Amino acid sequence: MQNNNLPAHVGLIMDGNGRWAKKRLLPRSVGHKHGMNRMIGLAEHAQKKGIKFLTVYTLSTENLARPKEELDGLFGLFRKYFTENVKKLYAKNSAVKVIGDISALPEDIIRLLRDGEKNSPDGAEFTLIFAINYGGRAEIINAVNRAIERGEKLDGKGFASLLYTDGIPDPDLIIRTGGEFRLSNFLTYQSAYSELYFTEVYFPDFSDAEFDKALANYAARERRFGKVK
Repeated sequence: MQNNNLPAHVGLIMDGNGRWAKKRLLPRSVGHKHGMNRMIGLAEHAQKKGIKFLTVYTLSTENLARPKEELDGLFGLFRKYFTENVKKLYAKNSAVKVIGDISALPEDIIRLLRDGEKNSPDGAEFTLIFAINYGGRAEIINAVNRAIERGEKLDGKGFASLLYTDGIPDPDLIIRTGGEFRLSNFLTYQSAYSELYFTEVYFPDFSDAEFDKALANYAARERRFGKVK
């Protein structure tokens, strides 16, 4: 695969952790732990492949309505593994960015995420973007309200500058694991011309080879952006 056929930015909806665990008669928390490990391994692989940005849908605004026990388990994984894994990324010249309204999260989780961004190396060749307490519709409403407060009439470029993803190219490819065929409020504005790839593989089993399969599928497509070629 030539570099000009690679997506610069991949969005990843990491679905199926809970069902992966249920299939093995394990607690959902075990599935989330395996999912987190897979996410870091996949980020390292994406960088090696030449991807510049990988946005992972870590926690949606709707996910905050899940049972407290499950959310506590997720936050516990962040407390235990986030800093350690982020340091591995730094060592490979990778940066971390967070998008979403993290103000609703526990204070220590907010500090972890902000420190992850702040301590990222300058001029990194790869950025792992965590979408946490993120919802595409909420992001758009937030941008509209900011524009109203400023009294501004915006064009597309100006509106995009008010989104969480300001300065980040729109995703070329969005992958969803776990067998569902929808975007679930993920990068709603930014995904207007994204190529979509769905797989039934649960995320903990979404190997580097499965990721490469998605890249190969993307490379075989012709992107016209509404134009005739």
